[in-house]
Amino acid sequence: MATKISEVGYWSGLAAFASAIAYDVVQILQIAGVLRFPLDEILIYGTSLCIVVPFVLEMLSLHYLTAKDKQFWTHASLIFTIIYAVFVTANYVVQLATVIPAKLRGASESIRILEQTPHSLFWDYDAVGYISMGLATLVAVPAVSNVGFERWVRMSLIANALVTPLISIVYFYPAYSTRLLFLGFPWAITAPLFMLMVAIMLRKRQTSIATA
Repeated sequence: MATKISEVGYWSGLAAFASAIAYDVVQILQIAGVLRFPLDEILIYGTSLCIVVPFVLEMLSLHYLTAKDKQFWTHASLIFTIIYAVFVTANYVVQLATVIPAKLRGASESIRILEQTPHSLFWDYDAVGYISMGLATLVAVPAVSNVGFERWVRMSLIANALVTPLISIVYFYPAYSTRLLFLGFPWAITAPLFMLMVAIMLRKRQTSIATA
């Protein structure tokens, strides 16, 4: 059973990693002006939505493949992961299924309150989601050992947690600008990195279980 959980966690982690990289590429292309509406928004929200389920399954696998005496930390991490999943899913589904179609019909005024713009309702939803992801990585740190490969996994989790205050500034600073967006750019590295590192760790934990 543990081996099956490890496989789910490993492949889910790779899927989350790939989706995060895809989001990074789309975001860069949008800023560079290569992608324009509606394709830019469809791809940004779509790739972001693709992170959610794999990431939840990856962190769930981490919880079940962690020693009992450390599962308090993975349980806490899973709770923050679920908070992330609920808020960002609500946001991205609304943007993809309601806001973008309304804009294409020329009826954007009727759904203005639902649009994700700086300091709007769904902007705050997005903020809560990614701050929760950062907290999920922070509280997962004690559940990962500080020796061997897991030491590098710890460092990737800590790196992503340290980016969370920068993400908070990007979301909540009174005056938003594209220049401010670059303050959160380290997330484009730390998020896919920790997803990949945790996935590899889960595969290694499968090996240790099989040889135990």
